[in-house]
Amino acid sequence: MRKDESLNNGRFAFHTDVGKVRISNEDQACALVNAYGTVLLIVCDGMGGQNKGDYASALAVSYIVDEFKKVNRFISSLHVYYWLNQTCRNANNQIYSESIRNPTYQGMGTTLSIAIVRKNKLFIAQVGDSRVYTYKDRKLTQLTEDQTYVGYLYRTGQISKEEMATHPKRHMLMNALGVYPTLNIDIKIRKYENEPLLLCSDGLYNNASETTIASVLANKDSPEEKVNELISIANNNGGSDNIAVVIWESNYAD
Repeated sequence: MRKDESLNNGRFAFHTDVGKVRISNEDQACALVNAYGTVLLIVCDGMGGQNKGDYASALAVSYIVDEFKKVNRFISSLHVYYWLNQTCRNANNQIYSESIRNPTYQGMGTTLSIAIVRKNKLFIAQVGDSRVYTYKDRKLTQLTEDQTYVGYLYRTGQISKEEMATHPKRHMLMNALGVYPTLNIDIKIRKYENEPLLLCSDGLYNNASETTIASVLANKDSPEEKVNELISIANNNGGSDNIAVVIWESNYAD
């Protein structure tokens, strides 16, 4: 899946790739802007195996995008927060209910990383270990926390950041969308200063360092070129997983 758009208030591109090892693509990515300039960016990384993970991630993105299109206009930051919270919980219910109804999909789930830009506010919703980054002053900053076992070990001081990359349980998720009837979701609101945003699945950041990613964001011209280059680098470094990348650039960035 590929998309590149230029709009009055910004540009975006998104793409997913199967990588070099997996036989199916369980990643989903999407970006869109409504008539009022509110930006929605999504990355999902499905889990549960072929025909499960891809279905879970597709269900999540499809539902959230449809609900976003139904909103005529967000009237306040509080409106965005409550919409984001309820929509993610409804998406969780849909995936979980389908896994109970149809044994083929038992155990399916997906990560979910969402960024919404409304005026000067950035809203982030996080489930799992896909990531949202901001890029400013030639520096990449991770805005989300990986909801993984190694993420927990790192945050509690039991391992270093370097040890996270090689830990034998680095792929163990502590949270996912659709696996349980209730959802634990992390929602943050922060000031938005028109800096570029990057959303990605672990297929990118496990195969490309933050220094490399920042270099691509600094040196390539269009969002589409940056997305393509990042996926190429991840594949050249092994392509050990599906890869999803979304880039948003505001026209008002310095």
